[in-house]
Amino acid sequence: MNKQFQIFGMSPMLFLGFFLVVMLAHFTGRIPANILGSLALCFALGIFFGEIGDRLPIWKEWIGGGAILAFFGASTLEYYGFFSEKELGMMKEFMNGTDFLDLYIATLITGSVLSLERKVLLKSFFGYIPAILGGLLGASILGVLAGSFFGIGPIEVVIQYVLPIMGGGNGGGAVPLSEIYEATTGTPRDIYYSKAIAILTMGNIFAIIGSALLKKIGNIFPKLTGYGVLMKGQSSLDAQEEKVSFTVQDIAISIFLVATIYTFAETLTKFIGTFGTVKIHKLAYMVITVILLNASGVIPAPVRTALQKVQSFFTKQLLWVLMIGVGIVFTDLPSLIATVNLTNVVLCIFIVTGAAIGAGGTGMLVKFHFVETAITAGLCMANRGGSGDIECLTAADRMSLMPYAQISSRIGGGMVLIISSIIFGMFL
Repeated sequence: MNKQFQIFGMSPMLFLGFFLVVMLAHFTGRIPANILGSLALCFALGIFFGEIGDRLPIWKEWIGGGAILAFFGASTLEYYGFFSEKELGMMKEFMNGTDFLDLYIATLITGSVLSLERKVLLKSFFGYIPAILGGLLGASILGVLAGSFFGIGPIEVVIQYVLPIMGGGNGGGAVPLSEIYEATTGTPRDIYYSKAIAILTMGNIFAIIGSALLKKIGNIFPKLTGYGVLMKGQSSLDAQEEKVSFTVQDIAISIFLVATIYTFAETLTKFIGTFGTVKIHKLAYMVITVILLNASGVIPAPVRTALQKVQSFFTKQLLWVLMIGVGIVFTDLPSLIATVNLTNVVLCIFIVTGAAIGAGGTGMLVKFHFVETAITAGLCMANRGGSGDIECLTAADRMSLMPYAQISSRIGGGMVLIISSIIFGMFL
């Protein structure tokens, strides 16, 4: 007997009842302006778009399925004025004020790093920086090659295209890049920033598509992928989960652990927020802290296993909620549309492709899987930072790689700023 058709584990009538209640509140302006109202709106729209996206034949296999449709659907609704000012305000408060995005990423970082065997963890991170540099080199080479077809010089390609795309997103990339540009040239930062944010937004879209394509490549050529595992021979705590028992209190302790590590990282940024001109992000400190905790072995096995369950809850049950919020709050469709011309599209495609090939190829030299390295050290350098990491890993169905993605966005982004300071000083 066929299993009864369900929507997000619910009967169609039950979901329809929930959905109509939320939409009625939306159209009458009665959505509660708090976290509960935000969750109701995100769940309703997330499940609606997510279920459709997971069932569209081409979309689910090549573009990223329900999560990416939720992202684009929400950003499109925002662009065409579906949400009231009140709803936009409460969604910004939900994503920024309560930092739901940080909660999500922090849980993934802590859970993913603590799930890895200590020896393998240290070996994998040791080889990861060369993979990032390989991605930067690949992006520059293919970018310059593409620019030559349009009569754009190598230095202009690197400054105007490669650095914004590979710079770690908006707050950690485009903004400080524009500040370095102004300090170096005396030209107002807005001139550089306006193009940089548009180019990195386009690059982010191609990074998402590229992540979905790499997932498909891995399915076709299994020798190129570890199916979510970065290093060849690497294992994780997943296989041990059923052998390690844990209690409800262990779950509470694991949440306390995430919150404590996040608080510690935030505190560190107050005392050691910068090295020279490079700003160190709190999530970068989180990655380093969790690596040290894993290496020390001080976290009990039941808490580690409980944290895996919490992480699984976030990645599987709250992903569509997150993508609706990201689509509404962090997406600027007009900027993306304004940059859509043949030159910019071709350059962005070549740069993102170069990042993936360069990172993946370098990764193979240090015994990493090509697909996973191309996604994390390549495409997660070419996206727009934290939210871009989620979008890319979602499209690739490899959310367990979040710690490596964050190294790309945070530490890799810092490396790009250092390189940018040198290049701007030499050529501008």
